[in-house]
Amino acid sequence: MKVCELCEKLELELLSGENSLGNDIKGCYCGDLLSWVMSKAESGDAWLTVMGNINSIGVAVLADIACIILVENAPLDADALKKATENDIAVLRSSKPAYDIAVSVSKLLGD
Repeated sequence: MKVCELCEKLELELLSGENSLGNDIKGCYCGDLLSWVMSKAESGDAWLTVMGNINSIGVAVLADIACIILVENAPLDADALKKATENDIAVLRSSKPAYDIAVSVSKLLGD
């Protein structure tokens, strides 16, 4: 599934990364401890988090994340938005909790 399809089906707000909407999503990872995400998330995962700071963008780049989904309307700070734009990281947002989004992603991916 492409990031753009996920964005549309789950009615996610696109905050950055218009050029990354064609990225393939292969899985889903939920977590807010950045060092844990770096070591556990897999390339192509949609990463669900409340961490909308510049460090989360760095982790997304290092872990080759397909997109970041900020859950529970978590904010994306200005420095993070700038870094996400520079690195073309798709950052999406939802008002729903991580569990609800993860279940929906799992169903859409056929897991």
